[in-house]
Amino acid sequence: MKFPDAHLYFDDIAIGQEWRSLGRTITETDVVSFAGLSGDFNPIHVDHAFARNTPFGRPIAHGLLVLAVSSGLGVNAPPMRTLAVLELREWHFREPIFFGDTVHVLTRVVEKVEKARGRRGEVTWKREVINQDGKIVLEGITRTLVEGRGTRPKEETRT
Repeated sequence: MKFPDAHLYFDDIAIGQEWRSLGRTITETDVVSFAGLSGDFNPIHVDHAFARNTPFGRPIAHGLLVLAVSSGLGVNAPPMRTLAVLELREWHFREPIFFGDTVHVLTRVVEKVEKARGRRGEVTWKREVINQDGKIVLEGITRTLVEGRGTRPKEETRT
């Protein structure tokens, strides 16, 4: 399998560039499915009666669910030739996410490091997950390995 032609190479992006993803509404079904997948049945996520007596007054989505959703949203904002995720760091869960909230991701290039004569490169991204009210609900740094157009080693010619 190969990347579609529309996917960007390491060489195609510059520090400071930003992209905004499409939105995604977080549903109760998402939360229940994630609880089943992860095994995290904390009542703050799945028990309406329990959640009524919390500071939030109702169930909230798992922070890691929203982080996973943000990863999916970021796949096409921008569409990159990503080879691997290398690091997640300094992720902060700023606000609760409730059933019915819609989030999008704002992604900005903060650093680029060329590798392997430009055949690949490491890109450091600042990602902000923003809800329908414009509040940052999650934010952090992601570092990925991206395919580059760089020079290929020349084959030796024999005479």
